[in-house]
Amino acid sequence: MNAVGRHNQGNLVSPQAQTDTLEILSFLDEFSDELEDALDILAPNAHLRMVLHLLQGNFAAKTVTPTSLISASRVPYATANRRMKEMIDDGLIEMRARTRTGKSFSMHPSEKLLAQWMQLSGRLRRLAASRFGGQPETQDSRDYYFGGSYAAAQSIPPLRVLPEPLKVPGGIRVLVHGDPTFMVMDNLKRQFEQVIGSDISQRAFSIDRLREEALRNAKRDRSRYDIIAVDLPWIGEFAEKGILMPLEQVMDLSRLDPSDFHTAGWKGGHWGGRAFGVPAQTTPELLFYRRDLFAEAGLEPPATTDALLHAARTLHDPRRGRYGIGWNAARGTALGHTVLMTLADFGQPILNLPRIAGGFDTDHLAEGDYRATIDTEAGLQAAEFLMELLKYSPPDILSMSWYERVRPYAAGTIAMAYGYTLLAPYFELDESSPAYGQTGYLPHPAGPGGSPVAPVGGYVMGIPANLAPDRIPAAVEALTVFTSPEAQKLFVQNGSRTNPRYSVSSDPEVRRTSSIFEAVDGMAWRDELQFWPRPPVPEICDIIQICGEEFHDMLRGIVTPREALSQAQDRADALIRQSRTNVI
Repeated sequence: MNAVGRHNQGNLVSPQAQTDTLEILSFLDEFSDELEDALDILAPNAHLRMVLHLLQGNFAAKTVTPTSLISASRVPYATANRRMKEMIDDGLIEMRARTRTGKSFSMHPSEKLLAQWMQLSGRLRRLAASRFGGQPETQDSRDYYFGGSYAAAQSIPPLRVLPEPLKVPGGIRVLVHGDPTFMVMDNLKRQFEQVIGSDISQRAFSIDRLREEALRNAKRDRSRYDIIAVDLPWIGEFAEKGILMPLEQVMDLSRLDPSDFHTAGWKGGHWGGRAFGVPAQTTPELLFYRRDLFAEAGLEPPATTDALLHAARTLHDPRRGRYGIGWNAARGTALGHTVLMTLADFGQPILNLPRIAGGFDTDHLAEGDYRATIDTEAGLQAAEFLMELLKYSPPDILSMSWYERVRPYAAGTIAMAYGYTLLAPYFELDESSPAYGQTGYLPHPAGPGGSPVAPVGGYVMGIPANLAPDRIPAAVEALTVFTSPEAQKLFVQNGSRTNPRYSVSSDPEVRRTSSIFEAVDGMAWRDELQFWPRPPVPEICDIIQICGEEFHDMLRGIVTPREALSQAQDRADALIRQSRTNVI
């Protein structure tokens, strides 16, 4: 682990965080300086100077006042004041009151100005490429997504400020998971505060502590949080226990444009046909593999579990400090998730879900007619596969969990790793990583009886049921902003590798940041993104824990695979029976 310790994991901010739009803004600003310095006869263009200042302030989350805007114009005060009024009258500038008296204002680019600027910036880039050279783009299958053309896709404009600031005592309070995507949101706090016109307080916890805090918060008379992040498998439990508010009670869901969300992610926020959360990050678990190492060894990307084991065996070389594969094998929650996903690789869900085209049906789980399916022939194949995988894993694999499996991959000590896309910044944004620019992305290789599947994980954002009524309108507005295409694009541009929306995946600027978005879209097109491997029944967290305990004993050699399956099945059956008894 010393190699991992030396590896720089601290900086997860994208080197491409400065977008094309910002680059062109900077270019025009400097170009204007050069023109005015070179030719004395040229007078400053007040409109252009004020537009540049206004947009730069918006993107940098800096307050722009009438005084600073006039100063940026570089023309006399009276002239600048007239030009500013012309821009306001033309609908290019929005003014938002900064004080209760309404005598002090901040200035913001309007939706009209942002849209016009996005169009202009795209034209300028294409014009520069055609006049000064650039690499022509090839047309191939990557240009299309769900019947639409990426080349024809429009860039999503930047976030615009709300017309009226949110008036809520103490600001918006958010409870989230401490992962790279939500940390990007925290890094952008100033910008989001400017957008909503209110302070934002964000608390982040590990996955188990996040659930504990959400459950603890539900017991309070009034919620301490306006919005909470909820792991997809928790939805059933949180809905049944009345922890989350059904969203249709407090908002018009059409405002969210539900059809724009990845189907699996949007369905994941529902229970009993009702929406309890809005996708904030949709992050499938994929197989990360080193393309360079595979090429050197003459290996093809594995599509089956047998091919995966062959690749792991071939690349496993402990004497040189390199191991075949990393995965979640720590006792409890981490390994429990691996068990559920490995069952899915062999074509079986953890519950007796009815088979439908493209997978298994989860729409009727709220009716309660389900049982655990662990001790089966497919379950035995999955258990034996994990035992075999153990042979080509690092020596500390049985304590390896969420981040520990990806950090050594980023450090170059592991050739493959199962990991959520949200963890990709550990190697995608670190040029010193041996995996930087050398990583391929695959769905889980399939076992006999299964098909390639990319189990969907991630978080939705919901509103606590015990939130004070006077805070609900502000929570709804903040939730809409945080999950909007504009916000999701901003997260990606600043290092996130998760995305719940089709429109964001099709954005040309987003696609340039990482090949992971193209890969995930391809999986969605092939119907490999699946929600059913972790069905969100109220008992799922305990079932995951049970599997993580029994299979850990199996991996340690304490029990056989058949014994682990039998004991996990018995405990899961007893759990579900007890749960139904408590309901009655």
